[in-house]
Amino acid sequence: MPAAKAESLLREDEVEITAIRAQGAGGQNVNKVSNAVHLRFDIGASSLPDEIKARLLQLGDQRISADGVVVIKAQQFRSLERNTFAALERLRAMIAQAAHIPRLRRATKPTRSSQKRRVDGKILRGKVKALRGRVND
Repeated sequence: MPAAKAESLLREDEVEITAIRAQGAGGQNVNKVSNAVHLRFDIGASSLPDEIKARLLQLGDQRISADGVVVIKAQQFRSLERNTFAALERLRAMIAQAAHIPRLRRATKPTRSSQKRRVDGKILRGKVKALRGRVND
């Protein structure tokens, strides 16, 4: 599934966004302003297709809790709007990653001539190394 289509699968009314206080050093507004964003997205209750839900749960991402809720905390920016946008972008990227199906690798055999070239190269290297030994008088 293309990434643009996967991103459009996310309905913003299924996402719960809460403003929280950011961690770390602050300034005069550190105890007054809640600029960080806590995003929660319940995979099971969402309107995503079942195969994408299953792949999301299989990702093994630490942001996905045991009960299937994605929890993303964004506090990179100083404004609430930019942190909200950043958290939604991370969620969209996670959904796009789950929607992408990698192509299966087809096993191939090396050709007979490539096998012969490999063995010939090994024999040649062995001969060069044998010449590095002690000289007998």
